Amino acid sequence: MARVKRGVTKNARKKRLFKDVKGYRGGRGKRYRMATEARNRGWAYAFKHRKRKKRDFRRLWIVRIGAAAEARGLTYSRLMSGLKKAGVELDRKILADLALADPPAFDSLIGRARAALGA
Repeated sequence: MARVKRGVTKNARKKRLFKDVKGYRGGRGKRYRMATEARNRGWAYAFKHRKRKKRDFRRLWIVRIGAAAEARGLTYSRLMSGLKKAGVELDRKILADLALADPPAFDSLIGRARAALGA
C-alpha cells in the first residue's frame, strides 16, 4: 500500500480557514485553534440569526402597523380582526409599508376594517 502524505490537504484546509476568518481581531484571525473556534461560533450565530431575522422583521411590522392604527383611533388587534372579516388578505409586511409610504391607502383599509367591525 502506498504511503499517504497529508501536507497538501492540510495546507488547503488551513488556507480556507484563514480566508474565512480574515479580518477577525487578535489571535482569532492568526492562530489555528482560535480561528477554528471563532469560525464555528460565527457560523452557529449566523445560522441562528438567519432564523431570528424573520421574527425580528415581523415584530417591526407589527409595531409599525399598531402605531399607524393607534394614530387613526384603532388598536392593532381590532384592525387585524376587521381586515380579516372584510376579506382583506394583505400580509403584515405590505400593511406596514402602506402605513409608511401610502397613508391614504392605509386610511381606506382602516375604513374597510371599521365597516366590517361595525357590521
